[in-house]
Amino acid sequence: LSRFWQSARGFWSGATAPWAWLLTVLLIATVLLQLLTQYSLNFWNRDFFNAVERKDGTELLAQAWRFLPLAAASLALAVFSVWGRMTLQRKWRAWLSNSLYSYWLERDHYVRLRFMPGEHQAPEYRIAEDARLATDLPVDLVLGLFSSLITGITFIGILWSVGGSSTIDVFGLTLTIPGYLVLAVIVYSILVAAAMVLIGSRLTRVVEENKRAEAELRAIGTHIRESGEGKTLPDNIKDRLDAVSTSLRAVITTWLAYCWQLMRLTVVTHSNTLLAPVVGLLLCMPKYVAGTMLLGEVVQAAAAFVVVQGACNWFTDNYIRLADWAASANRVASLLLALDRIDQFGTDAT
Repeated sequence: LSRFWQSARGFWSGATAPWAWLLTVLLIATVLLQLLTQYSLNFWNRDFFNAVERKDGTELLAQAWRFLPLAAASLALAVFSVWGRMTLQRKWRAWLSNSLYSYWLERDHYVRLRFMPGEHQAPEYRIAEDARLATDLPVDLVLGLFSSLITGITFIGILWSVGGSSTIDVFGLTLTIPGYLVLAVIVYSILVAAAMVLIGSRLTRVVEENKRAEAELRAIGTHIRESGEGKTLPDNIKDRLDAVSTSLRAVITTWLAYCWQLMRLTVVTHSNTLLAPVVGLLLCMPKYVAGTMLLGEVVQAAAAFVVVQGACNWFTDNYIRLADWAASANRVASLLLALDRIDQFGTDAT
């Protein structure tokens, strides 16, 4: 992966640097504004449901009017975020693809590549498809990680202040747990992340193997077509249908393994989606029943619990995408390393 970043980070230097840094700064500013909007909506939830509990019609109307600009701001920022993110992805992909094509074609690298050892089959597929994923996913993942960090830090403060401390009796002893909702969300997130790592430990290898099998199937089909058109030299493949069938079986086998991995991971992710809001509400219920927490504060704390849990579980929620990115970046890096060896081989021979 270090070889991939050695080439990919060049987008933020040279002729493309102004566009790259402008888009990066705009996206960071958008994330901060989205956090501010989300923070305001969290307090709106508290005030709205407190008005519901008091059956205060005037306050409910005022809160309805207060919601409109917050919703408009959230929508505008979401739309702008899509534009900025996809523009950065598009420009980065164009730059990296041009760089890879130039390196592949210069000094007859594309001809000499087949004589080099290493994992570099179907270089055109790696440049066209894997380079796309290797530039698309980091933008989403890094922005998501940044958003999760600042969101988690911000909303932990809400959980701490709204939830307060909890007093429980254990074997005749009275224990007071300060910030019990913060402690609960951390423990819950650790359990979910541990389950994801345990179940999905093989996912990156499975994804990379699936990409390799898909690329080989395409390469065989391209070779058969070109040999039929007289564009390639004769080969020793006697039964072309058998070659295609063998490659297709490998694709289906790896796809089945990928399917099983996703099914197992879905058990964790979907269970977490169902449980997190319920756990937040249940943790607040004893205080609500005791009269030490208002309905609006219950809703506010439960919403903050979900937000903090989602921020803490960024790794869990993006585990599949991280594996997909690592597989694609590895395939691009393998091609780059093979091209590097061509020049090194030529220098040694000289």
